[in-house]
Amino acid sequence: MKKEYRIKRSQDFDNIIRKKQSFANRQFVIYYQKNKLEYMRLGISVSKKLGKAHERNKIKRYIRETFKTRKNHIKNYDIIIIARAGVKELPFLEVGSSIDHVLKKSKLIEKEKRVK
Repeated sequence: MKKEYRIKRSQDFDNIIRKKQSFANRQFVIYYQKNKLEYMRLGISVSKKLGKAHERNKIKRYIRETFKTRKNHIKNYDIIIIARAGVKELPFLEVGSSIDHVLKKSKLIEKEKRVK
């Protein structure tokens, strides 16, 4: 993802989490906050409890790729996604469907416009 789509600063993470707008399922917890930009931004957190560095990096790559393919449909929010232990054994496609579930429940995905 490009730098403008990332949330990296600890202060930004804290501000978004402090707002307490969140939704969760077994694999992910997301915190979100409306931003004043024309695009969404993403922050990813994967705990050391989920495995060694290569396992955590794999999870982060899956999450980044999932958001990269959906970024045009996601509203202009700052999103923090925290991976839970259940994501460790999921294949790539199921990671995407789990993220879709969380985004739909939190109403962060724009409804697709149907063309007649």
